[in-house]
Amino acid sequence: MIYRSGQRVLVQGITGKQGTFWAQKMMETGTKVVAGVNPKRAGETHLGVPVYGTAVEATKSTPCDVSVIFVPPVLARDAIVDAIDAGIATVVVLTEHIPAQHVLEIHARAKRAGCRIVGPNTAGIVTPGEGFVGIMPGHNPNIFQPGHVGVISRSGSLGTLICLNLTRAKLGQSAFIGIGGDPMIGTTTRDALEALDRDDRTHAIAMVGEIGGTMEEAAAEYAAGMKKPIAAFIAGRSSPPDKKMGHAGAIVTGGKGGYASKREALERAGVKVVDTPHEIALALADVYA
Repeated sequence: MIYRSGQRVLVQGITGKQGTFWAQKMMETGTKVVAGVNPKRAGETHLGVPVYGTAVEATKSTPCDVSVIFVPPVLARDAIVDAIDAGIATVVVLTEHIPAQHVLEIHARAKRAGCRIVGPNTAGIVTPGEGFVGIMPGHNPNIFQPGHVGVISRSGSLGTLICLNLTRAKLGQSAFIGIGGDPMIGTTTRDALEALDRDDRTHAIAMVGEIGGTMEEAAAEYAAGMKKPIAAFIAGRSSPPDKKMGHAGAIVTGGKGGYASKREALERAGVKVVDTPHEIALALADVYA
């Protein structure tokens, strides 16, 4: 789930407006986009790479390590299953509002195939200095700079703000992992935390959580045994119970998934929980000092 230089990327939906724009930006930062998929334009060349009718056809000619999905909700299930069937190891699913029954099927098929799903409703993954996959502004040097702080976020906008603050603090990022804001996602906060814990380039971690679900509590269990320092911000502190927020997964019922529960679990694990996003960079700057 951490993008590495040289990994070959397939863009499903490459000829659409968003697919074209972001594929071009990915390529400008060094991301190795090797092919695209659009069943209606198979056989063409777009942005200098071949376009195929399916991911299965694409990988027969061009091996791919990562696929990114620029496909609308009604067609997303078929596109993701196509990528899984093609044997692609990581599928970055940007699409939101995919029907729940389709999401369940996707995760089951991915698990059987040993495929890593990032998302749905993710903003993508970024490794400054190497490339990015998705719709994060990985091409903007004011936001992303190579460094040693790994960033985990459900939210693309909050993740962008954290990365901006880290860059301004001259800390930079080793990797950004956008796990996605849907209720059923393929990569959890704990999964991302474990990946960054194993990553030699990551010396500290910034975690951006939200109310809803229990991912942060599960991550806290793992964080308790880590040596790398972690600073976290939990969005939704003032949200009333049972209030649905911007992400489909950010809904709290009773005491479970609430702000107090998440903060208590993280602080008990030794995580520095801050009150505003700006304080994450300050907290981690103290560690480096």
